[in-house]
Amino acid sequence: MNHKVAFSFADGKTLFFPVQPNEILLDAALRNGINIPLDCREGVCGTCQGRCDSGDYSQDYVDEEALSAQDLQQRKMLSCQTRVKSDAAFYFDFASSLCNAPGPEQLSGTVTEVRQISASTAILHLDLGPTNPLDFLPGQYARLLIPGTESKRSYSFANRPSSGNHLQFLIRLLPDGVMSNYIRERCQVGDKIGLEAPLGAFYLRHVAKPLILVAGGTGLSALLGMLDELAERGCPQPVHLYYGVRDAADLCERARIEAYAERIPGFRYTEVVSDPTPQWTGKRGYIAEHFDISELHDAPADMYVCGPPPMVESIKSWLQSQALDSVHLYYEKFTESNI
Repeated sequence: MNHKVAFSFADGKTLFFPVQPNEILLDAALRNGINIPLDCREGVCGTCQGRCDSGDYSQDYVDEEALSAQDLQQRKMLSCQTRVKSDAAFYFDFASSLCNAPGPEQLSGTVTEVRQISASTAILHLDLGPTNPLDFLPGQYARLLIPGTESKRSYSFANRPSSGNHLQFLIRLLPDGVMSNYIRERCQVGDKIGLEAPLGAFYLRHVAKPLILVAGGTGLSALLGMLDELAERGCPQPVHLYYGVRDAADLCERARIEAYAERIPGFRYTEVVSDPTPQWTGKRGYIAEHFDISELHDAPADMYVCGPPPMVESIKSWLQSQALDSVHLYYEKFTESNI
């Protein structure tokens, strides 16, 4: 059986292709039109170097001048020497244009449901149909063309890839925005919405350490996709989700989040409201004020943060102030459109 492999690049593009059993990864990429830079093809020069972000693999030979022991520990690999043993994802620190790789797919989806799920958030469901299944990595995003306009907006997938080719997106409802107005005033089941995907270098990596997931507002969308993946595939590590909003009325998908506790052993969930009413009895302020210090000091962890730039920067600063070098930070900043 072939393995499904994803190549992600520094420009945020991701390409998927099949790899035959025991096939050299570079050979599979070239066979599928992905021209990874190469030179010696003998594991010596390091030109075809990348990093395995998820999945199992082996390498036939790697010269110590090409990859050090530390590089190997960090799951760096040489495409010309790698054989995958499962579905896998690899990252390359250069633009996809160096490989003459095609751009993201241009697709069309049909609205199957649109529903307001909090005071400031709607959830949009799209069906891409049975042909051309869309592959993406949990945490990535799509760029949607808003019907009746020439405007495009980017939204993270709020689910993992499905055999039914169904997509979900959390949409923040602005007082007067192009997408917000479409959702409130015109969006109907059966509408066609164009999109390009997958995009983005923020996605779930190989899980070998405890996970700290941090969402600000509709940044929750990307983390829901990751949690769906962890629940479906199984997760050997504890997972703690922190979810922060300005007002308690903005909290959404709470039942869905709480249900992860039954599917992911060791799952914990913390809500934080930054500007609550007197009626709010939960945690107040900013997320970093409520991190479990002992949890972060006890063992190395991977932290995924998705939200507005000020939130992301505040968490980066907090980690530096606490000298938590053992916490590996992955983050996605998004700037919400005002129009």
